[in-house]
Amino acid sequence: MLQRSSEPSQFTSWGFSELIRTKSLIGSMGTVGDCYDNAPMESFWGSMQVELLNRKKWRTKIELSIAIAEWIEHFYNPERLHSSLGYLPPIEFEVLHSAQTQT
Repeated sequence: MLQRSSEPSQFTSWGFSELIRTKSLIGSMGTVGDCYDNAPMESFWGSMQVELLNRKKWRTKIELSIAIAEWIEHFYNPERLHSSLGYLPPIEFEVLHSAQTQT
């Protein structure tokens, strides 16, 4: 029988941590009980659930994978307005941000 500890814990995959280090990236790890690191991803998954996944039954995993990739590349990134980006699509926000940082 597994025993549960009353102490909070965090888990990070060693393999994932090593991968981000080899790519010269820095992982984002909040403190125990801090929800802010996950908020953007939770928002993304929620949007995808409502705007794509709940709209039909997917016959195969391949069909679903293609639909997700198309939704991200052809709608979510280039067209969908994001409140956290001043109601701009991510691609437009990135172009504006890049132009501002280069001047």
